Amino acid sequence: MKIKEDSATKWFRLLAYTVVLVGSALCLLPFLLIVSASLSSNESIVRDGYNLIPTEFSLDAYKVVFMFPEDLLRAYGVTTFVTVVGTAVGLLLMTMAGYVLQRKDFKYRNFFSFVIYFTTLFGGGLVPYYMLITNYLKFSNTMYALIWPSLMTPFLIILMRSFINSAVPDEVVESAKIDGANDFIIYYRIVLPLAVPGLATVGLFLALHYWNDWFHSALFINDTAKYQLQFYLYNIINTSNFLNSIGAGAGVVLSGPVPSEAMKMAMAVVVTGPILLLYPFIQRYFVKGLTIGAVKG
Repeated sequence: MKIKEDSATKWFRLLAYTVVLVGSALCLLPFLLIVSASLSSNESIVRDGYNLIPTEFSLDAYKVVFMFPEDLLRAYGVTTFVTVVGTAVGLLLMTMAGYVLQRKDFKYRNFFSFVIYFTTLFGGGLVPYYMLITNYLKFSNTMYALIWPSLMTPFLIILMRSFINSAVPDEVVESAKIDGANDFIIYYRIVLPLAVPGLATVGLFLALHYWNDWFHSALFINDTAKYQLQFYLYNIINTSNFLNSIGAGAGVVLSGPVPSEAMKMAMAVVVTGPILLLYPFIQRYFVKGLTIGAVKG
């Protein structure tokens, strides 16, 4: 039986939908400006600023970005490989760490929790970090230098511990122990299925970190074939600025100087696309994962 809504409820629902629509439009507006600027001529951006509709349509920015498609696809491949492998291995390690740290029968859980939390407050600095990766671990110019440093992020470990603590009741674990399940079976068959929202949330944070990373390529990678996408595009911007500064331009492909302003927007579109396609598939888990630890009862 359908319950009839009163006028106050209808007005409240209309107001809520209006606020959501306006908020969604405000969130979408910056991305539309980026797309519009990427399709505009560099002169129109400098002269007229950014507009929702290009005042002078031009594909020069994309011509520069895709000037060497093989190199761009190779950088895409490196970033995709690092993101997939790093996210998968990082989730495995951080869920195991989070599961152990929330176990009340683990004697040293407070000590290790403090050690992990302490690293969020103080760091050794860039020089010891560089020496550790290059001199001791010998990861210089390898994929390990792009994946290994972010596998165990302290903030995400603490977040995963909170997720597991909220999603997995102690009674369920005790019942599994009585039935003869060991820790690995409990982790694989009980903890992971119940912590799917947390896995989606932490996985998205970790994937975004790997996808947007350029710093490790700048520090540890010398082979251009192993450049991540962000660092590859960063080098293109630096090259275009240098060409414009000496007045050389890119005469082979374009007539006139490199469209540096429009090219920055085109790069943002190229980089953002895959992540925008990923988010809708994990949105329902992501929203639930953000609130799973808010109320416990």
